[in-house]
Amino acid sequence: MRRVAITGAGTVNPLGADVASTFVAMAEGRCAIGPLDLPDRDRLAVQIGAQVQGFRPEDHFDRAQLGLLDRFAQFALVAARQAVAQAGLDFTELGQRAGVVTGTAGGGLITQDESYRAVYEERKSRVHPFTVPRLMMNAAASHISMEFGLMGPVFSVATACASSNHAMGLAFQMVRSGAAPVMLAGGAEAMLVFGGIKAWEGLRVMSREACRPFSANRSGMVQGEGAAIFVFEDWDHATARGAEILAEVVGFAMTSDASDIVVPSAEGARRAMAGALADAGLRPDQVDYINAHGTGTSANDRSECAAIAQVFGDHAGRLMVSSTKSMHGHLIGGTGAVELLACLMALRNGVVAPTMGWEEADPDCPLDIVPNQARQARVEVALSNAFAFGGLNAVLALRRA
Repeated sequence: MRRVAITGAGTVNPLGADVASTFVAMAEGRCAIGPLDLPDRDRLAVQIGAQVQGFRPEDHFDRAQLGLLDRFAQFALVAARQAVAQAGLDFTELGQRAGVVTGTAGGGLITQDESYRAVYEERKSRVHPFTVPRLMMNAAASHISMEFGLMGPVFSVATACASSNHAMGLAFQMVRSGAAPVMLAGGAEAMLVFGGIKAWEGLRVMSREACRPFSANRSGMVQGEGAAIFVFEDWDHATARGAEILAEVVGFAMTSDASDIVVPSAEGARRAMAGALADAGLRPDQVDYINAHGTGTSANDRSECAAIAQVFGDHAGRLMVSSTKSMHGHLIGGTGAVELLACLMALRNGVVAPTMGWEEADPDCPLDIVPNQARQARVEVALSNAFAFGGLNAVLALRRA
């Protein structure tokens, strides 16, 4: 079994246009949630979200490329370019074995929404000729593979809010097994459109005010958008070429609740965290930080805290646990990837991102949730949790390099 290093990271998300600016925003506890800017906003009950501001597609792609790229794929490609540039990889010889796994829950929802408007509201007879390749789930993975000439395993994973953790976990397993020396992995989402938000409104899990994970006065989740992509590389290959290693991926587990399509199970989350520790060969007391799924809904927050208590026992009270969704919103299929950046920041910089918006203690969440202010701490091991509708759970374990 090979060791797996992260040698590159890239992102476009509501907190920043790259990793460095995202780290600064997380360390400052900056909140990117605000009023939505989109058509027919006045018809929405939920009018807040975390949008990526100042992103100009024409700065990154030519006209021909833009005709093929939905916003979620644009985010993914820009993030992948940053990650590959940091890793300093040349795929001339690696390309035939290297690959891509991306996670997304909705794919090209902006393209889909615009097409519905054209056909049903504007009563047009046809839509853009590239509607299908723009909206398909695998568009981001395919465009990344074409950008860098990656001809190994390339596919997309759709497991709702756990999509990018599943994608990164599968990439980790492929590198560890020797199936591929390098994989680009992460997730992307851009579903802040009228139709998408209307659909989420129907679930009655959305806040109209703010995202307050683990706070007794929480009022629900807030959506965001964006992407993060990482280079997962065979450790020996990375060290042989003198690459800077950002962190080591040491464990992964995925479980299914097999119980309810929307209500989370503490038992499913418990088995995923315990499985990631077992896969990594780690004891619970070796974990210093957990980036929680932490959506700001009562069902998630309480079941996740119960699962952490079950896995970590007495050590649970000494763990730092935070939810960065309080700052960048819930990026749905891309959320685990952006949240992995918080784990990298903790492992590399010794800065634990805070849970912003916390106001009142919840007796069902008796954990150190790093409230409202980042914390300096030495972190050797971190977990990243993702628990999705459908009862699908995916947890990654990382160690300081």
